[in-house]
Amino acid sequence: MSEEQPERAGGPAGPAEPASPATPAAAARGAHPVAPARGPASSAVAPAPPGAAQDLADEAGPADEDPAAAPLSEAATVTGGTPRGHAPAAAGRKDEPSPVGRLAATVKRLQREVRAAQAEAEGRALVELAKGILVERLGCGPAEAARQLTELAGQAGTTPLEFAVDVINQAARDRVSEVTDAFLAAVTGHVAADESAAVRLRAAESGALAAQDTQAVADSLLQHALEPLGAVAVAIWAAGSDGSLTLAGSAGFAPVEAARWHYVPPDVATVARLGLTEHAGQWIGSLAQTGLPTIGRQAHPEGGRVAVPAGTGGRIHGVLEIAWPSFLEPQSPQVVRQVEALAELCAHTLQAYPHAQADDREPRVLPDAAELMDLADGLHDPALVLVPVVDAAGRLVDFRIQHVNDHFLDPAGRPRAVVNGALLLEAYPMAAGDSDLFQRIERVHATGEPFRARRMSLTALVDEVPLSAVADLSISRHGTCVLLIWRIEDETARLASLLQHAQRLGRIGGFEENVLTGETTWNGQLYALYGREPSSPPVRLEELGAHAHADDAVPIGRFLRTLLHHRRPASAAFRLQRPDGVTRHVRIVAEPVLDTDGQLVSVRGAYQDISSQHWTEVALAATRDQLVQTEQQASERSRLALQLQNAIMPPTRAPLDMAGLQVAVRYRPAEEEHLVGGDWYDAVVLPSRLVLLCVGDVAGHGIEAATSMVVLRNALRGLAVTGAGPGQLLAWLNIVAHHLTGAVTATAVCGLYDPVRRTLRWARAGHLPPVLVRGSGAAPLPLLSGMLLGAVPETSYEEAEIELAADDTLLMYTDGLIERRDRSVEESLAQLLSQARSVPPSLDQQLDRLLTHSRSDTDDDTCIVGIRLG
Repeated sequence: MSEEQPERAGGPAGPAEPASPATPAAAARGAHPVAPARGPASSAVAPAPPGAAQDLADEAGPADEDPAAAPLSEAATVTGGTPRGHAPAAAGRKDEPSPVGRLAATVKRLQREVRAAQAEAEGRALVELAKGILVERLGCGPAEAARQLTELAGQAGTTPLEFAVDVINQAARDRVSEVTDAFLAAVTGHVAADESAAVRLRAAESGALAAQDTQAVADSLLQHALEPLGAVAVAIWAAGSDGSLTLAGSAGFAPVEAARWHYVPPDVATVARLGLTEHAGQWIGSLAQTGLPTIGRQAHPEGGRVAVPAGTGGRIHGVLEIAWPSFLEPQSPQVVRQVEALAELCAHTLQAYPHAQADDREPRVLPDAAELMDLADGLHDPALVLVPVVDAAGRLVDFRIQHVNDHFLDPAGRPRAVVNGALLLEAYPMAAGDSDLFQRIERVHATGEPFRARRMSLTALVDEVPLSAVADLSISRHGTCVLLIWRIEDETARLASLLQHAQRLGRIGGFEENVLTGETTWNGQLYALYGREPSSPPVRLEELGAHAHADDAVPIGRFLRTLLHHRRPASAAFRLQRPDGVTRHVRIVAEPVLDTDGQLVSVRGAYQDISSQHWTEVALAATRDQLVQTEQQASERSRLALQLQNAIMPPTRAPLDMAGLQVAVRYRPAEEEHLVGGDWYDAVVLPSRLVLLCVGDVAGHGIEAATSMVVLRNALRGLAVTGAGPGQLLAWLNIVAHHLTGAVTATAVCGLYDPVRRTLRWARAGHLPPVLVRGSGAAPLPLLSGMLLGAVPETSYEEAEIELAADDTLLMYTDGLIERRDRSVEESLAQLLSQARSVPPSLDQQLDRLLTHSRSDTDDDTCIVGIRLG
């Protein structure tokens, strides 16, 4: 715009729906006489009335005068007859203007005159429309209507153009008038600026309806309606049926930029593309926040954008995109409604003027319903031609089934005559349910993008009973109509396909052989199994032996005799030698087909490739043999370990021959032979007449643990004859375990009983302490320090001495007596003490009782050594 462009008054207006062209009589039909309610204050700001711009232009003077004194443009606003927003004209120039300056001034003046003439023509069209409304309402002639318009405008204190727009709004009651009323109601107190909203929208509508193409519509929208809102550019996009966008018209963008963006292919994410997919459009505060490409992005990278779908009658024809130079703040609902009204105005224009394609070819003429019906009749699948049904407000409410072709199959089994001509939601009310069929059709009609789906569920309601069918769907828009094609799944074809896949997965090939004619039929899977080309002749049953391994001649002969001579079903397994040198293990199963006289007519059967099964069975047999051998070896090892352990550690032993002392031992092997452990005990009278008492447990199970147990038990016996105490004996035994037994680890408790003094000196190496039963109580001896055997090369062990009294019982045991997986050692020990408090008459009975009531669940072996003083 030129620098002389006057400041435009106005603000945002609410949403509007542009009115379609109508005669003044039609616009005024049913209206009441005009009685404007606005006072003089409402006319503070208004566009120049028709002719005013030209009068100002005539007063501008010669072309060589200062251009700043030139008349206002067609969008100039006046307040009390004085141009608003302009500085006074220059008083004069010191130097005479040059010829170039005079030419530039003349060009600017002519431009202003052209714009003024355009404004005058647009204003005159609105005034003439208002005159026609007054002629209809007042029943007078044109001259009287013009006089009434002038008088009423004077009484209302407004210009004739503003009053004419007011008359049109009250008579039309369309979306433009709704936008104006909502805007005025929302901004009461700013009447001077608000009053121009109605003029701007009506002027934009008038310019759009008078335009010959969408480019002129874009110019009119930017000039009259969008620049007052702060916008700097506008683009009108036409939507193609394939999802593409074509720039049908633009204003405010550089010509080079518009040429570069003349076509956007389908599925390319742009601002306009997002506006096409969102019903409410896209309101973007700054392009920098989105990163989306769009027209004019380089000129205004931080500017705001609005992209609103341009649709009417439930169908989207394109997108209206508006550009702001800076960040766009959230707009009021009135401004949003105004932009939506402008978008609908663009939709009418796109519908009236089909745009050229991206390659500038002539616009394709879309087929109408009659042509689409002919197309549907040529299809071999059921097809429906749907025509949109809109309400009085232009909103899409349903589709009418205009035509069904000869191949139409209703999912509910109804005849074609029942469905043809009915509304879609009446014939198929379930289409609006979970299947979203109606929403799919509505979307295709709105955007033109086809929809296809496989195995979609169709539900029809017949006598209030829902009947469902599975079908493949295809929905496409053709002109203003929608073509719906469905292919209901054939159960026979589906089962045949299922059988084919089952044969492929099971590696099964079928055949049939006519024994009278010799004709043999194979399916495709059998050719693949034999490794033969489908064009080669099938192998007859009599030739089967030539394609099998020589060693399989006997089972094949037996199979053929049973099948062909005895006429009974038969089967056989053989090795098939294919032409490519591969040998496959195959099973053949066949049955004879007899006629009514019992004569053999044909044979049908199947081959199955069982090579995988054969080699799996071979591998399983080898694995089974290996397992049997391993089990035998393990059993032999367990037997030897058990024999070794029983030889050294018998379950019971003869009592010691010593006055005043009873000694009893019990050994319980593990329940599982492979769990033979390393528990050991010893009770022997030394040459010093001291009694050696000990129990121990070697870590691990099996023959290794048993042999380690023998080493430690014998070593302790040999060390005990030295007369050393129990602590020293365990220290020496630790050296043996660490250095002489392959670094085994073990626990042990060792005691030396002096029958003269009735005392017991004892020490422990990581083992549970002995339990002393005295009277009615039982308690473990104090816990002495001592590391388990074999853990370190050298260590020392603490000793303690306890004096025993008559009838005292001392119990030494291994962890197999008390250990449980679900309890702690403390809980298990408490259970043992509870059992030990009840003292039977004899020591042997007490040990048997402890073994019987043991709650151990680890299946480990157990040793118990008990002594009782007499």
